[in-house]
Amino acid sequence: MLSPDAIAQAAEQLFEAERSGKQIPLLSLANPGMTLDDAYAVQSALVKRKVSAGARITGRKIGLTSKTMQRALNIETPDSGVLFDDMHFDSGTKIPAGRFIEPRIEAEIAFVMGSNLQGANATRDDVISATDSVVASLEILDTRILRKDPATGQNRIIVDTISDNAANAGIVLSDTRHKIDAFDLRKVGVIVKRNGEVEETGMGAGVLDDPITSVLWLVQRLAQYNDGLQAGDVVLSGSFIRPIEATPGSEFEADFGDFGLVSIDFATA
Repeated sequence: MLSPDAIAQAAEQLFEAERSGKQIPLLSLANPGMTLDDAYAVQSALVKRKVSAGARITGRKIGLTSKTMQRALNIETPDSGVLFDDMHFDSGTKIPAGRFIEPRIEAEIAFVMGSNLQGANATRDDVISATDSVVASLEILDTRILRKDPATGQNRIIVDTISDNAANAGIVLSDTRHKIDAFDLRKVGVIVKRNGEVEETGMGAGVLDDPITSVLWLVQRLAQYNDGLQAGDVVLSGSFIRPIEATPGSEFEADFGDFGLVSIDFATA
């Protein structure tokens, strides 16, 4: 395990990187042998640092839910991060230039919790009962850590991503919400366009075969830390498209059909 001092130092570096817009070196290089537990400890310290600076927790995100992304990072499990109030953007918003460092977007189904949910023995039915509504969404990813070390060529790995709050940066929800049983979430599809051209398509089944399964995974993982979901939390259940680079001037539209429509633009410098 990393020492408490090393964990605190890494969290402070990430906090300052987000504030300044200047990326830090790979934590995995600075801390050889860093484990997933170490990474979540750094993330937890970062969350506490952000809360102490005035941020308010509004939910959770689940990442790496597709087999393609898991194989790319040589892991067999999703990861998770924390949503904050300053991450929420209305559909149709233009993101100011410089708001993020290297933003990318993903399309997801978001769950809005109607009641608290906690426990290692939680079930699929518990997730359904605790969910107030589901909604089409876009997640904005960013990285406060370099994607590749310039000296060694080593790529960022899973412990870097988890430490960096699972690359979480923003969330855009559709104006339309639905009861969880209004759609078969496995069959909810999306067409994502950038500047009017189709970039990615996907279906809800790409998320652990069912987005509800993804939320259940999160509840059971949080139970290991005597934590859980709270009424009002927004939970991003995982992307069913590959991340798309959001360069300045990019305009995105995610069409989920009858499920909803979400759009976001990124201003030029």
